Amino acid sequence: MQKKVLIITYYWPPAGGPGVQRWLKFVKYLPDFDVEPIVFVPENPNYPMLDESLGQDVTNSLQLLKLPINEPYKLARLFSKSSKTLSKGLIPDKRKQTMIEKLMLFIRGNFFIPDARVGWVKPAITFLTNFLKENPIDAVITTGPPHSLHLIGLQLKQQLNVKWLADFRDPWTGIDYHKELKLTKFSKEKHKALEKQVLTIADQIVVTSELTKTEFSKITSKPIEVITNGYDVITNTNTALDSKFTMSHIGSLLSERNPENLWKVLEDLLKEDSQFAISFQLNLVGAVSETVMDSLRNYNLINYVNRVGYVTHKESITYQKKAQVLLLIESNIESKQGIIPGKLFEYMVSNRPILAIGPESWEVNSILNETNTGTAFSYKDETMIRSKIIEYFEAFKSGTLQSYAIGLKKYSRKALTERLVKLL
Repeated sequence: MQKKVLIITYYWPPAGGPGVQRWLKFVKYLPDFDVEPIVFVPENPNYPMLDESLGQDVTNSLQLLKLPINEPYKLARLFSKSSKTLSKGLIPDKRKQTMIEKLMLFIRGNFFIPDARVGWVKPAITFLTNFLKENPIDAVITTGPPHSLHLIGLQLKQQLNVKWLADFRDPWTGIDYHKELKLTKFSKEKHKALEKQVLTIADQIVVTSELTKTEFSKITSKPIEVITNGYDVITNTNTALDSKFTMSHIGSLLSERNPENLWKVLEDLLKEDSQFAISFQLNLVGAVSETVMDSLRNYNLINYVNRVGYVTHKESITYQKKAQVLLLIESNIESKQGIIPGKLFEYMVSNRPILAIGPESWEVNSILNETNTGTAFSYKDETMIRSKIIEYFEAFKSGTLQSYAIGLKKYSRKALTERLVKLL
């Protein structure tokens, strides 16, 4: 007998960026396991990035429920151009924040708890309560961030006693940017209280990393399952490699994702090796903070940078597959040890070696080792990064540079969906 699940998500096509892809792909494959998804999204959301191509994965038969949302970012734009940057997650460097930016961060952190979409919670509960009374389902799924959507699941659980699965693509109070929101003591306590309420009342918790599971296990005794992000079938396989020795980073480079050890190594190699200087190119595909750009200027790399900017997901796959080396960069912050970027899994099936730089004991390292797809370094590992880049460059010159991946099948979107269905 086919099951029905209601999925409550903020990000949905035409939204771009990584937030939309996890549940877009789950919805794509759920019918293969005899589960009918019903998706509930905002009717007029304020998406900072758009990607119309992702809509190709949405079938005409999908039941899509929409409800209008009022968001403060639209009003904020009337007062400051920074609001669009902030809505993308590009929080300005503390040392360079304007008074307007500081005020906006304070308002965002203390007047909108848990986030700026909290105003959608009450109307969504009213709408869905009426819908569910007439349309029985087997489970409700909420996914955050924005974590305010979990408050919808919380109320539906309490009012209708539906089975509720809460999916955390990122941690809640443990996420590093909480420190940037200038939270008062009251606001911090309110965040923690809401987080605990969600974690203790949901029937099932799903997270994307083992570290997040460990942290949540300190708060709740409810079952927690790790289901990472993954990769989907890639059809554009005939992509010629770049003729230059390209190191490509796909995705946002925030101000705290600024590996100066890597920039220093590259500067030295460019000075020491004329052949490297002729061949090298740094591709930055996605939003890049000015802090990172300033560092690249300081290390005399700016003339080697190809700043592509934001592209569609389909275009990003092409950049991945033609790069000589793929860069994966995370902040040098302890709380980021359990953050596994979604693009990692698409990197792994691109047949290109991955050079990752992040916090010590980063969970990404074990995945790279397990799948033989690359190497992760900490922000202290300047000498080892240098050796690895030289190794890659020598292989590039001999035409033998590639990765030799193993055991990737369990990270396919369809295999991950099968694991999700078992929880339902």
